[in-house]
Parts: sequence; structure tokens; C-alpha cells
Amino acid sequence: MAIVTIEQLPGLLAGGKTLAGLDLGDKTIGVAVSDRGLSFSHPRQVIIRKKFTLDVAALLAMLAKENTGAIVIGLPINMDGSEGPRAQKSRAFVRNAANLTDLPFLFWDERLSTVAAERALIEMDVSRKKRDGRIDSAAAAFILQGVLDRLQTLDASPAGD
Repeated sequence: MAIVTIEQLPGLLAGGKTLAGLDLGDKTIGVAVSDRGLSFSHPRQVIIRKKFTLDVAALLAMLAKENTGAIVIGLPINMDGSEGPRAQKSRAFVRNAANLTDLPFLFWDERLSTVAAERALIEMDVSRKKRDGRIDSAAAAFILQGVLDRLQTLDASPAGD
């Protein structure tokens, strides 16, 4: 199925499916999963990156246990709206992962998600050492919550908008 739009997500998440959010880093993959009601994002354990096939296998096993219906990928767009090497890496990850799963992917602008996640962890008084291990999943949760919030506004929109 590969890439979908946010408007296509509700139909793909019927029957109690969850939505997963990913923050792709060079060393880890941050993971967050929604509740079945698609209201709240919950961070999960990061996946330590080793080799692409191992990383995707670990990710897909985790998401199967979570009854996931689609995956949101944070797309690191530059502040001027252009896409640089990190965005290209994210697109390549999806291109390759799409060959290994039927789950659809949605790209979501992740500008400042890591900054927001770090601020939230600091506000919760999480130590610097613990923040390092949680930042990618916190960023994934921030990305996913943005999509969940947008889905709520789509549901509230009058038909035809």
C-alpha cells in the first residue's frame, strides 16, 4: 500500500487498529503508539539500530503486538520548507520498509519535534542521562500526537470541507 494521506487514515484504522509514530535517528528509532480510540500517543521502547532488515523486523514485530493499522514517519523538513539529506533518508527507509509490510505509511512534518520533546522531558525533570535514552520515543510521541490531533479536526469538519 505504501504512502497514504491523512484523509485516508480513518478508513485504514477501523476495527480498533492503532496508529504508530516513528522518529528515525541514526542510532535509534523512536516509537510511539496510539490508543485504540486514536486520542493519545504513548512512547514505546526505542529500537537500537543495527542493520536495516533487523531494525524493520524488530519494528514490525512490535507493531504487530500493538495491532497497528498504519505508520506515521516524521519527515525532517528544513525550516525553509526544503528537504535535505535527513528527509531523503526517511523517504528511503519507507521505500525499503514498504517492501516488507502491507502497512501504509504517512509522512508528517516533524520540524521542531525533538526540541519540543526535549523541553517536555526537561519540564518533567528527567535527568540528562535518562533523556538521551527517551528523546527519540518522546519525539515520536510528539509527531504521532500531531497526527492524532489533526485526525480529530478532520472528524469534526462538516462534510464537503
